Amino acid sequence: MKRYIVGGAVRDALLGQPGADRDWVVVGETPESMKAAGFRPVGRDFPVFLHPDTQEEHALARTERKTAPGYRGFVVHADPAVTLEEDLARRDLTINAIARAEDGSLIDPWGGAKDVAARVFRHVSAAFVEDPVRILRLARFAARFADFSVAPETLALMREMVQAGEVDHLVPERVWQEFSRGLMAQQPSRMLDVLGDCGARARLMPELDPPGAAADRADAAASTELALAERYALLLADLDETRALSLSERLKVPVEARELALMLVRERAALAMPTPDAEALVALMDRCDAWRRIHRFLGLLRTAQVLLPELPRTRIEKALAAARGIDAGAIAKACAQPAQIPAAVRAARLAAVQETL
Repeated sequence: MKRYIVGGAVRDALLGQPGADRDWVVVGETPESMKAAGFRPVGRDFPVFLHPDTQEEHALARTERKTAPGYRGFVVHADPAVTLEEDLARRDLTINAIARAEDGSLIDPWGGAKDVAARVFRHVSAAFVEDPVRILRLARFAARFADFSVAPETLALMREMVQAGEVDHLVPERVWQEFSRGLMAQQPSRMLDVLGDCGARARLMPELDPPGAAADRADAAASTELALAERYALLLADLDETRALSLSERLKVPVEARELALMLVRERAALAMPTPDAEALVALMDRCDAWRRIHRFLGLLRTAQVLLPELPRTRIEKALAAARGIDAGAIAKACAQPAQIPAAVRAARLAAVQETL
């Protein structure tokens, strides 16, 4: 069996970075011969198999032919006659079109190793224009590999794709998948820059065109432990609620990230108060449902701390702990009428916060 490690694992090894999961391309085999060798088929759109021992993915060498607009408009052809070079030719960037044989030798028909050394993103062939997801992937790679630049001819192709309406065929889930990975990378502002340079940002996320200070905050968040939902909220902090909701709905952003972003937009002014009193703090916790969604509220405070360095976060967290420390059950039992319970509980929370402050 002729098999080769391809893609990210080869690229990252050349960069001296920790290896990604190894993906293999197999040449000269059929689905039947792979199964006979003990490999388990898992591919839905094209033949992919799991190694019986390592469970690493092995894909049969294949070519692709464009048949319709968008990233789904392809016919895949996998055949024992497809060569490794033909398989590499269908890939997006030269740095991802390098293979390593089992003896360690490189197969690099498109000069990917040279582009790795030069820190350049360059398309493999004119077929790059056939898949609009490649624009998102390149932008996401720019956020991860911050010292890489986009080859002028590749940027020109990306602009042609945008002008031709190719990005308009992207489904929201695919946009969010790549965009969210870029937000978690080393320098998210590079992703926003690349999307802006080719015109895709204005088409896919006009609310962030231009991103302004949001780009710098996204980079600041990259050096923190902020989760994805918190980084997304930080990116939208300068928007009003209508635009934040519009972007989140268009990209079908997961509920956790969408809710946190809208909460930060709504509560930014309240969080900016230098020394909030007990009434203001309890009102903030009421609006944010900190009693039932404490983790979301704490995420809000972490996010706001990046946006508002002067945020009295410790003061708010102490107030929250005090308010949550009351015995709501005992207060409820002491009330003569059920309708009295909410006011009594709130009064107790307010008293506890006042005492703590």
